Amino acid sequence: MRLRGGAITAAVVLLAVAGCTDQDTKGSSGSSGAGQPGSGGAALTVAESLAVKGRAPKTGYSRARFGTAWADTDSNSCDTRDDILKRDLKEVRFTRGDCKVSYGLLEPDPYSGKDITYRRGRSQVDIDHVVALSDAWQKGAKYWDPSKRIALANDPLNLLAVDASTNRGKGDGDTATWLPSNKAYRCAYVAAQVAVKKKYGLWVTGAEKAAMKDVLASCPDQKLPSGGNPTKAPERFRAR
Repeated sequence: MRLRGGAITAAVVLLAVAGCTDQDTKGSSGSSGAGQPGSGGAALTVAESLAVKGRAPKTGYSRARFGTAWADTDSNSCDTRDDILKRDLKEVRFTRGDCKVSYGLLEPDPYSGKDITYRRGRSQVDIDHVVALSDAWQKGAKYWDPSKRIALANDPLNLLAVDASTNRGKGDGDTATWLPSNKAYRCAYVAAQVAVKKKYGLWVTGAEKAAMKDVLASCPDQKLPSGGNPTKAPERFRAR
């Protein structure tokens, strides 16, 4: 999924315990981002526990099934896109207040390893859904309550500021079909996918699970990233 992109100013942050639970706790740290070290168990062990099924048809998928883009699900008065830009960029500047990010440095981009300058209105930085929404739709999200899809689409655990051109080559690929060209980031990237799929109860294909285990076998001590938002959007989003 391609979309555009520090500490998150979120008022509610979920600190995952015992391998990414849904328990709510308060916090204000940016360490809940995709690929960041966390308190979860070893990523390889959790990957082995993921349910395996075939990919369901993409029929019925649209971005709108995951709610309005960048909904302010954490009620901090900033949209999710700007929250992630603030978390992942350095030397951040704003157009007004402390929400609309106008400038920042992505040093380095985790996917390509390049240093990139972000300027609002240009498409050099995307906010990537680490587990693409289309991929999630085909692996369980089709059957969810809408509020859970909105939560996934705006969960900082599943979001990362990255190089736009590299991200657009990813499309809606999973671990079996796409990995970052920056090999030094692959373990963290796969661990983030595992964390999101575990947290939300998404399944994986046989090829995807094999690819996850292959990457994580080279870094068996890699921990799951932790944090993010609850797996249900707030009440005001649930009727949408």
